Amino acid sequence: MGGGGGRFLQLRLLLRLLLLSAAVAAAAAQKLPQQEVEALKGIAHKLNKLDWDFTVDPCTWPKTWDNSTNSTNPSSYPKIPVSNVTCDCSFKNNTECHITRLQLMRQNLTGVLPEEAADLTYLIELDLSRNIIEGPIPASWANLPVFNLTLLGNRISGTIPKELGRMPLLKSINLEGNQLVGPIPSELGNIISLERFFISANNITGELPSTFSRLRNMTDFRIDGTSISGKIPSFIKNWQRVNRIDMQGTLMSGPIPPEISLLKNLTELRVTDLSGPSMEFPTLKYAQHLTEVVLRNCSIHGEIPNYLGQMRYIIVLDLSFNKLTGQIPETFIGLGALQYLYLTDNMLTGDLPGWMLKNKASNKVNMDVSYNNFTGNPPTECQQANVNMVSSFSSSSGSLQPCLRKNLPCMDKPRYSSLFINCGGKSVEVDGNIYADDSSQIGTSTFVLSDDRKWAYSSTGDFVGDDDADYTARNTSKLTLANPELYTEARLSPLSLKYYGLCMENGEYSVKLHFAEIVFTEDHTYYSNGKRVFDVFIQGAKVLKDFNIQDEAGGVHRVITKTFTTSITENTMEIHFYWGGKGTTSIPDRGVYGPLISAISVTQLSRNHHGVSTGVMITIIVTACFIVTLVLILCYIKFFQRKKLIGNGIQFFYHGRKADTSELQTRTQYFFTLKEIESATKHFDPANKIGEGGFGPVYKGTLANGTTVAVKKLSSKSSQGNREFLNEIGIISSLRHPNLVRLFGCCIDGEQLLLIYEFLENNSLGRALFGRGEQQLKLDWPTRYNICLGMAKGLCHLHEESTLKIIHRDIKPSNILLDERLQPKISDFGLAKLNDDREHMSTRIAGTVGYMAPEYATRGCLTCKADVYSFGVVTLEIVSGVSNTSSMSNDEYLHLLDWAERLKQEGKLLEIVDQRLGPHYSRDEALRMLNVALQCTNTSPAKRPRMSSVVDMLCGQTPIDVIPDEDLSEEFMPNVSQPCQSMNNSLSDWSYATSSDPSILLHNSKESGYFPSSSSPSLKV
Repeated sequence: MGGGGGRFLQLRLLLRLLLLSAAVAAAAAQKLPQQEVEALKGIAHKLNKLDWDFTVDPCTWPKTWDNSTNSTNPSSYPKIPVSNVTCDCSFKNNTECHITRLQLMRQNLTGVLPEEAADLTYLIELDLSRNIIEGPIPASWANLPVFNLTLLGNRISGTIPKELGRMPLLKSINLEGNQLVGPIPSELGNIISLERFFISANNITGELPSTFSRLRNMTDFRIDGTSISGKIPSFIKNWQRVNRIDMQGTLMSGPIPPEISLLKNLTELRVTDLSGPSMEFPTLKYAQHLTEVVLRNCSIHGEIPNYLGQMRYIIVLDLSFNKLTGQIPETFIGLGALQYLYLTDNMLTGDLPGWMLKNKASNKVNMDVSYNNFTGNPPTECQQANVNMVSSFSSSSGSLQPCLRKNLPCMDKPRYSSLFINCGGKSVEVDGNIYADDSSQIGTSTFVLSDDRKWAYSSTGDFVGDDDADYTARNTSKLTLANPELYTEARLSPLSLKYYGLCMENGEYSVKLHFAEIVFTEDHTYYSNGKRVFDVFIQGAKVLKDFNIQDEAGGVHRVITKTFTTSITENTMEIHFYWGGKGTTSIPDRGVYGPLISAISVTQLSRNHHGVSTGVMITIIVTACFIVTLVLILCYIKFFQRKKLIGNGIQFFYHGRKADTSELQTRTQYFFTLKEIESATKHFDPANKIGEGGFGPVYKGTLANGTTVAVKKLSSKSSQGNREFLNEIGIISSLRHPNLVRLFGCCIDGEQLLLIYEFLENNSLGRALFGRGEQQLKLDWPTRYNICLGMAKGLCHLHEESTLKIIHRDIKPSNILLDERLQPKISDFGLAKLNDDREHMSTRIAGTVGYMAPEYATRGCLTCKADVYSFGVVTLEIVSGVSNTSSMSNDEYLHLLDWAERLKQEGKLLEIVDQRLGPHYSRDEALRMLNVALQCTNTSPAKRPRMSSVVDMLCGQTPIDVIPDEDLSEEFMPNVSQPCQSMNNSLSDWSYATSSDPSILLHNSKESGYFPSSSSPSLKV
C-alpha cells in the first residue's frame, strides 16, 4: 500500500512538470514580432521612458510592462500614473502576439510624439494623456486602426493633420488642453464612426467644418475655450445620438439654432458667452433626459419656459448673465433632482418664490438669484441656507436690508476711504496696513458680510467635474516672494466672484489687485501645462480681458500687481472676477480653472484744486524727475566726460537692492551694471549680434539667472539720440500688457547707453512677411488673424486702458515683434507721445513714410487716430503679404491702399489676399479684417474707429460700422489757412528735408523694435 501510494505521488509530480513545461513552451512560442519591439524601443527613446525592460518579451512578462492592476478601485484609476502595454496573443493559433493598447498616463513623459507608434499596426487605443510631450501630431498615425486617441493635457503644437481623416475606425479623439493652432480640417468629417470629439483649450480658429454634418454617430462634442468663430451650425440636427455639447468661451455668435430642439438624447448642454444679437430661449422641451443645462451670457431675453420645471432629471440649471424677465416659474418647485440653480444677473421680477426661502442647508440645493429685480416676498437676510440673494430686489421695494438692494447702498454715513483684504487667507499686516481675514469656507452660492460690515463678497458657480473642489487655493511649496503671507492662500471661483467695499466715501480711488499663480507649476510635470484665463471688472467696467496670471507675471509663484484708478459715486466699490469659459479645465484634474485673486488693496486718491488726482500727479512727477535725472547724467557724460564719477554715482541706484535678478518681472525702472550686460552678451560678441537699427546694434544675451534678453546699444552714430532713449524709458517702463514688449531696464555707464528688453524669438512682423527668403516665416491664416487682433488689443491698451494715454506714432511691421508662439508685441516707443486728453496736439512730425496719417503728415495734427491709420495699413499688409512702402507691380496703383480701395469698388476685395495662402483662409475673417482696415485708413480722422471698436469688430462682436467721433469731426474740418503746425519746407518736399531743419527728423527705418527690418528702406520724418 505504501509503495503504491509513493508511485501515485510520483505520477502526479511528473504530470505537473509536464504541464509546466507545456506552459513554458507555449509562452515561449507566443512572441511579439520584432517590428513591434523596435517600435516600442523607438517610442521609449522619443518619450524618454526609461523603465521598460527590453530583456524580456512585453507580452510574456506583463509585470514589467503593465501597472494597471496596482489599483483595485476603478474610480481612482484615472488619477494615478498608468503605464500599460496590452497584448492580444490569440493570433495564429495563440502563437503570435500583437500590442493592442498603449496607455502612458500621468507619467510626466517628455520628448515628442513618436512616429514609431505607426508601426503598431494592431493598436486600437493610444492614450498619452497628462504628460509634457511636445511636437506635432505625426501624419503617419493616420494608418493606425485605433478606436481611441487621447493626447489630453500635453504641449502638442502645430495644426491637426488632415490625414487623420483617413482613420475610419476612430471613435474617440481627445486633444484637449494642448497648444494646437489653425482650423479644424474638413477631412475629419470623413470619420463617420467618430463619437467623441474633444478639442477644448487649444488655439483653434475658423468655423466648424460643414463636413461635420456627416458625423451622425457623435455623442460627446467639446470645443470650450477655443477661438472657433461663426454661428452655431444648423447641421447639429444630424447628431441625433449626441448626449453632450460643450461650447463655452468660444468666439461663436448666436442665436442658438432652432434645430437644437431635434436633439432628443441630449443630457448635458453648455453654451456660454455668445456674441451677436439677443435671442429667445432655445426650444429644449423634447430633450426630456437633460441633467445639466448651462446657457450663460448668451443674451437670452424673454421669460423662462415653464417646461424646464417638468424635467425630472435636471441637476444643474445655469441661466445667469442673460436678459431674462418675468417670474421664476412655479413649476420649478417640482425639480426633485436639482442641486444647482443659477439665475444671477438677469431682470427677473415679481415675488421671490417661497419654496426657495424654505430651502435647508441639509438639502444641499444651491441657488443664486442675486442681481435681479424682485419686488415681493423679501427675506430677512441676503443669505439663507444655500440661497444667495444679494442685490436681488428693486431698490424701490419697501423696507429692505441694504444687501438686498441694488448696488448695496450705505444706510449710514460713509466713513471708509481704504480697504485691504487677504483673499482666502488670514489677517496679516503688510507695510503698515492690516489685510482683513478672508479665510471662511466659501460655497457655490454664497454671500458673506465681514464682521465689521466694511466689505463683503458674493460667489457663484460649481466646478464642473469636481463636486468636492475647494474654493481656496493653498500653496504647498516655499514662496520666495516679498510678503509671501499675501500669496500663500488665494480665493478661487468657478464662475463669478464679486468683492464689495461698503460705506466708502465718494471720490477717486486706486485699486491694486495682487495675483500669483500658486496652483500650476513650472517643473517637469504635467501640472505645468495648466492655463488660467479670466476677466476682471471694476465698477462694472472691464479692466482685464482674458487675463492670464502666469503670462503676465512671467511664470508661476511670481507676483503681478495690477493697478487701476476708478471712481466711487454711490459709496460702494464692486470688483468682479468672471470666468468666460477659457483656459484649461482638466489640468492637473477636472475642475481646476476659474479666477484666482490673492489680495485686494483700495486707497482713496485726494484731489488737488485743479481736479487732477494725486495718483496721476505722482506718476507724472516721478516719471518727469526720473527723465530729468537721466538728462542731467547724460549731459554730464557728454560735456565733462566724468566716467569714473558717473560709475560711482550709478552705485547710488544699486544701494540696498536685491542682487537676485529673478525678480525682473516686478521691477519697471531697473538699472543694470555694464558688467552684468557684458557678461550676458559675452562682451558684445559679434556672434550674439541679432540686428542693427537706427538706435544701434542689438545683441542677444543671457543674464545670470538664465533670463534671455535683447540688448540695444546706442551707437555713437545713432540718429535717434538721447531724446528717444529717455522717451523709451519714460513711456514703456510704465506699461504692462501681453501685446506690448517689456523693458527690463537700462544701463548708463560713461558713453554706454543700453536698453534691456525681453527677448522675442521670431524677430519682427516685417521680417516675417517681407524679409529675404530664408528670413520669412510661413504665416498661416489663423496666425495672421491673431497677430492683427493682438496689435489691436495692444493699441487699445495704449489709447484707452492704461493710466497714461499714449500715442505710439510709429506703428509699422518692423515695430511689431513676434514671440515663440508668434504672438505680437508692439515695440519701439522712442517716438511715443502722451495724450493729454486734448482733441489734438500740434507736434513735430515723426514717423515712417507710408504709415503716417495724412492729417499728421501734412499738418502735424496728432491724435490717437494717427495710430489707427497706421494699424489699418499694417492690417492690409498682413492680409495681402505686400508692403505698402514697396513699389506696386501695376502702374495703375500708387500703393497698397490705393489697390485695396479699387478692389472694393469693383467688389473684388478678396483678390488682395496673399496668394501664398491659396484657399486656406477664412473668407469671413478676411473680409472683416479688410473692411476694418479700410475704415481705419479713412482720410477723415473722425470716421476712423477707436481701437476698442476695432477689437470688437475683429472679434465679430459688433458690426463693421463706425459712428463718427463728434469730438474730432469739427476739429478736423479742412482749414488750410490755419494748419496745426507751420512748416518751413513745402509740403511736397517734406520727405526729403535736410536734417538741419529742427522741425523734421530724418532717419532710416531699418530699426524693427530691436531687430532689423528686411523691408525696403523708408524714411522716418
